[in-house]
Amino acid sequence: MTARRCRVFRLPTASPEDVTGLLALLASGEVAAHDLCAILGKTEGNGLVNDFTRAFAVSALQSALAAPLGCTPAAVAERIAIVMSGGTEGGLSPHLLVFAASRAEAPSAKSLAIGTGFTRRFLPEEIGRLPQIEATAEAVARAMASAGITDPADVHYVQVKCPLLTSESVAAAASRGETVVTDSTTKSMGFSRGASALGVALALGEVERAALTDTVVCRRFDLCSGRASTSAGVELMHNEIVVLGNSAVWASDLVIGHRVMRDAIDLPAAMGALADVGLATAGQLDEAARARVVAVLAKADPGSSGRIRGQRHIMLDDSDISATRHARALVGGVLAALIGRTDLFVSGGAEHQGPDGGGPIAIIARR
Repeated sequence: MTARRCRVFRLPTASPEDVTGLLALLASGEVAAHDLCAILGKTEGNGLVNDFTRAFAVSALQSALAAPLGCTPAAVAERIAIVMSGGTEGGLSPHLLVFAASRAEAPSAKSLAIGTGFTRRFLPEEIGRLPQIEATAEAVARAMASAGITDPADVHYVQVKCPLLTSESVAAAASRGETVVTDSTTKSMGFSRGASALGVALALGEVERAALTDTVVCRRFDLCSGRASTSAGVELMHNEIVVLGNSAVWASDLVIGHRVMRDAIDLPAAMGALADVGLATAGQLDEAARARVVAVLAKADPGSSGRIRGQRHIMLDDSDISATRHARALVGGVLAALIGRTDLFVSGGAEHQGPDGGGPIAIIARR
C-alpha cells in the first residue's frame, strides 16, 4: 500500500455556518480540497433532537466545498465524512477538526491513520436495533481497511454520526405496520448512539456477536466499546464512520492514543492518554506541550446511578437542562483544566461507550 500522510487542522468557528477558516486553509495552498477526508466539529446548539446547528453547519460545509471539489453539495457528502456534534456548554469552544490525507514518503514508524465508511440508510424500525449494530460493524471494518489498519488494537477512536427518530419517521413506520424502538424522539438518540457503539465494539472484537440482540441496547451496559464515540442527529438517516488509529503504512509526525475514563472526573485516565502520546505531565500542560496537542476527543455521560463515586448529583433530575448538557460541561471543565485549552471535542451521551458514567478519551499529538 502506498504510504500516506494524515494531517489535522483545528479551526475556530464564530457561528455554526462559519466556513471562513476552512476556505482560508484551502486558499493558502497548505491542503488541497481533494485531500480532505473528514471534518469533525462542535457547534453551539443544545445537542438534542431540535439542534439544527448541526444540519446548518453540515450544509454550510458542503456548499463551501462544492466548488473546490467540482461537484454538487450533495456529492460532497459522498466523499467527505462530516460529523457535527452539538453542545459546547460551560467553557467549551466551537471548532472544526479537518482531516486531510495525501501521499507521503516511506514511513519509519506507526503514525496517525484515518479511514471513513458509510452505512446504508436505515428504516425507522431498524434504528437502535440489531440491523444498525451489524451495518455499523461492517462499515467500521471497511473504514479500517481503507486506513490500512489490520489489527483492531491499532484503532484508538471511532467517531460515528448516527440518525434519530422524529415524529414523522415514527408515523411512517406505523403506517407500514412496523414498530420502533421507542416513541420518544429524545430517547431514540440514546438507542441510536448505543446500537452504533455496539457495532463498533463488534467490529473491534470488544463484544461477541452471540451477546448482541435487539434487547441489549441501552439495557446491558456491561457490553461496551472503549473506543467508540457516537453522536445522533436529525440531519441524516445513515451512519457516517471515521476510524482513527496508528498504522505503519502512514507517515507523519502525528500519533493517537486513548484511555477510558471510568467516570466524569477520571483525570488520571486523561493524563494516561497524554502520556501514551509522549506528553506525560503532573499538572496542566505547559505552553510547549500544549502546542503539541492537535485534538482532544472525549465522551461525557451522567451515568445511570445518579452518583459519582458515591456522591449524589442532579444531572438526571434537572427538568430544565438535559443531563447530557450537564455532562459535557463537567467533562469539558475537567479536561480543559488539564490541557489548558477549551477547543475540545467533548460529545455527550455515552451509551455503551465505556463504562456507565464514563467514556473514552483520545489524544492526537505531534511527536
